[in-house]
Amino acid sequence: MSAYSQLEQALQSILPMIKPERKDWAVRFDIMADVRDAVQTVENLRGATVEPIGSFVSELFTKWGDLDISVEILTGSHISNTGKRQKESLLADLVGALRSKGTWRKLRLFSNARVPFLKLEHSLQRISCDIYINNLLGQMKAKMLFWINGIDKRFRDIVLLVKEWARAHETDEAESGTWNSYCLTLMVLFHFQTCVPAILPPLKELYPGDLAHDLSGVRADAERQIEETCAVNINRFQLNRSRRINRSTLSGLFMSFFEKFSDIDVRALAQGMNVYSGCWEDIEINMAWQPRTFAFYVEDPFEQPVNTARTVTNNHLTKMADAFRATHNMLASNYYNQAILSATLIRQDRLSPARRSIFRNMPGNNRSRPQVNQASSSQSQSHQTRNFRNNRSSNNENMNKPVQPPHSQTGQIWKAKPS
Repeated sequence: MSAYSQLEQALQSILPMIKPERKDWAVRFDIMADVRDAVQTVENLRGATVEPIGSFVSELFTKWGDLDISVEILTGSHISNTGKRQKESLLADLVGALRSKGTWRKLRLFSNARVPFLKLEHSLQRISCDIYINNLLGQMKAKMLFWINGIDKRFRDIVLLVKEWARAHETDEAESGTWNSYCLTLMVLFHFQTCVPAILPPLKELYPGDLAHDLSGVRADAERQIEETCAVNINRFQLNRSRRINRSTLSGLFMSFFEKFSDIDVRALAQGMNVYSGCWEDIEINMAWQPRTFAFYVEDPFEQPVNTARTVTNNHLTKMADAFRATHNMLASNYYNQAILSATLIRQDRLSPARRSIFRNMPGNNRSRPQVNQASSSQSQSHQTRNFRNNRSSNNENMNKPVQPPHSQTGQIWKAKPS
């Protein structure tokens, strides 16, 4: 069996282990019901709705993934504009209501965050939750990613695999100075935009507006306009007969992801990721990124110029780049087996004894893990640095201007799976 076949087989074996099953959806619906009960006991939140946001909506969560929730305060038909201090006060009231239920633990209120939120863990289900007040923008970001999932199913698979890899390497916790799962998702999206040929278009080709700004006025009208615009432009992209099709395997895309970002600590000195335009951008010429205050830039295409990698520190950036390089060098070496791939790509405590035996019994597992050649690793990093300098100004080919559709078009509406 070739190395690429082994990698493809390993990835196809891991995906069923990390993809949420029906029971994982049901658990999250139960948790939202628990939050809903607590919300109704808070005087200032009576009548508020409890709505999922984040990866639950985009369907980019693993079975162990967090659940993001927004408590939406109704103000008639219009989108509410709740101030930061009011959100902090309402979340503080909610803390008491949730604590009194006795089904929650590790309650922490992050009032100094850019968007205040409450982090807690369900005692019975052991699912971590982030609760926000009036975060419709977060919900619409997730819907956009859900629609993008429909363009190419490989996107969701790679996102889930990368998220699990990040957990295995402890590089998925923003509070510790690394990137968050949303940032990782955007990095995979950027990878799909910059493959040759590209799999996904720049985000401006799907929604050329400013999502954060456009969510105003009557909620139903604002959401419908966004949904219809995306539906028309996604359909246009998919029906473009002149578009070259990328037929890379899952293993090919996975390996090239780590190759692309193995020099991220070097590239981050001069460039950041512009997912809206689908290209690397020089930090020194982007006035929205000045003065430079972050170690790493991955701009939120739906809320420019917010940096989704703002929590990343220089020390952790080096650590994360080392993890990228080590994984890429291991995959490129062809000296691995399914057991080694399992140890590298998924946290072992996630696996049941039966699941672990799947990897142990796969063909080729009699090979021992090779020693890493330090000189070879250094040469590889040097080679990546030279490639970065040579390719620094490269961009994707321009695409036609996206269509701004009339209201009469049919939008793609996200619907929750049944519990």
